[in-house]
Amino acid sequence: MADVTSDDTGLFDRAASLVGGSAQRNVPLAPFTTYRVGGHAAVLVRPTSFADLAAVAAAREATGLPVLAVGRGSNMLVADRGFAGLAVTLADLPAVGAGGEMFGDVEDTSHGVVVTVSGAASLPSLARRLASSGIVGFEWAVGIPGSIGGAVKMNAGGHGSDMAAVLVDATVVSIASGAGALVVARDDLGLAFRSSGVGDDDLVVSVRLALRRGEPAPALERISEIVRWRREHQPGGQNCGSVFVNPVPGEVSAGSLIDAIGLRGTRIGDAWVSEKHANFIQAAPHARSADVLAVIEHVRAAVAAETGYVLRSEVRLVGFGEDGR
Repeated sequence: MADVTSDDTGLFDRAASLVGGSAQRNVPLAPFTTYRVGGHAAVLVRPTSFADLAAVAAAREATGLPVLAVGRGSNMLVADRGFAGLAVTLADLPAVGAGGEMFGDVEDTSHGVVVTVSGAASLPSLARRLASSGIVGFEWAVGIPGSIGGAVKMNAGGHGSDMAAVLVDATVVSIASGAGALVVARDDLGLAFRSSGVGDDDLVVSVRLALRRGEPAPALERISEIVRWRREHQPGGQNCGSVFVNPVPGEVSAGSLIDAIGLRGTRIGDAWVSEKHANFIQAAPHARSADVLAVIEHVRAAVAAETGYVLRSEVRLVGFGEDGR
């Protein structure tokens, strides 16, 4: 992939012009990720309407530039040279609820409630807001620092549940297909362990969740327990959470394999395997993405050589070429 400062400048300018006022040129992507490293987006788009999304689709068609859906960046590592395409964040799309609320319609059913939620909603904030409103069953998500849209794409989960367990359907806008909105049922989203059939240029603009009514106090206490557990067992700072998928869920964890071969603390440049949790890779302030990727590749190779398990990364690599830069 070309660098964002390459000779494609004219193409990037054209794409930004086609998108219009919601587009900006040469915007740092590091603040949009939990690693806080990486280069710039050639074009960053902050759509405020579906018309803006249609403009992104038209720009993609006219220029051939790739599109990147940017949520809260908790599973994304951006190359140091950046992303030579159109990065789209849904943070400025109108919220689904009245008064800018992150969740809107609450429909009572025979089995509980169905809640409509913005794709840009923060999982921790949503979990707390739902619990405070007496809607329970989403407390597990408080420890996942991502957005609803990203959680659907990765089938995010933890603490005994995941998105597949609560999702009814998702409204998806496919930039590759002209930005038409399509409601896709859970069973048609290809949800699997930490993966789905949601494409790289598909934008999850809203979802419906199957939850239930309950007392706020126990739900909020459960949220507090999860937060305490994560603070005790997982590091803070610049990381993306768990890097590798557990090779045998419930039986063999990636962290235990990494720990067993003594890789805690292994450092390359300004990135290292966490001393607190072996499946976390930390980045220092002003680190390079190349350092983080080098640690990921070193750990994967070492685990494969020592144990025979080939670890699959949960981290989405953005803008890297075949040379790993």
